[in-house]
Amino acid sequence: MATHDKGSSTSSAFSDDSFYSSSGGGVHHFDDGTDRVGGSSAQPYDSSTKAFDNTGYTPLDKSTEDAPAYADDPFDDERKKFGWTAGPDLGLLGLRAVLGGIFVLHGLQKVFGLFGGPGINGFAQSLEKMGYRESVVLAWVTGVTELAGGGLLVLGLFTPLAAAGLLAVMANVIALKYKGGFFGPNGVELELALAGMAFAALFAGPGRAALDYNRSWFRHPLAAGFIALVLGAGGAAVTFFVFR
Repeated sequence: MATHDKGSSTSSAFSDDSFYSSSGGGVHHFDDGTDRVGGSSAQPYDSSTKAFDNTGYTPLDKSTEDAPAYADDPFDDERKKFGWTAGPDLGLLGLRAVLGGIFVLHGLQKVFGLFGGPGINGFAQSLEKMGYRESVVLAWVTGVTELAGGGLLVLGLFTPLAAAGLLAVMANVIALKYKGGFFGPNGVELELALAGMAFAALFAGPGRAALDYNRSWFRHPLAAGFIALVLGAGGAAVTFFVFR
């Protein structure tokens, strides 16, 4: 398309200046058919009719447009983002309640002789038969560890230390009974189950339904679990190899 500005009559060195000057002079601007912006569809400008004419064009079908490259991204997950739920906390609360409750009852048997338990003296005699020295001291240590560790586990307070102490007790029992096999009254089935639960509580933490909530060891369960595990393993080793 060519447009003519009448306000300009300056001649130039081009060969077609005479043609444009004969039409009144001015500067001519050429349009190569570029689409105009605006309206419902793009229409080329027709210089003869001085109007936009799109009879020779077919509107673009939007459905044929290529989808963006990221539309087929296999890693683009449009599902609802995972958020906090109470499920893990309820599960850990149940784990702590069952495991801690079992050890509280066993601690009451050993320390106070309740529920048909042997008491300190009776438990000390059992330790002597197993080959332990300083049986009375070990009886108190074991009974208090089960009683206090179980209670703290139920409350979710100082959970790594409580779980490590109970795990150390079970490690000694398993070391004494492993020759009796897995099943039966002399097997280690129950002790392994309790030890596994204590190990889970040691590294999983107490959950939010606990007195440990938002404490430093609650926010760093892996580090706190390893530290408590080392302490528990040291106590179990001293009990088994030094006092036996």
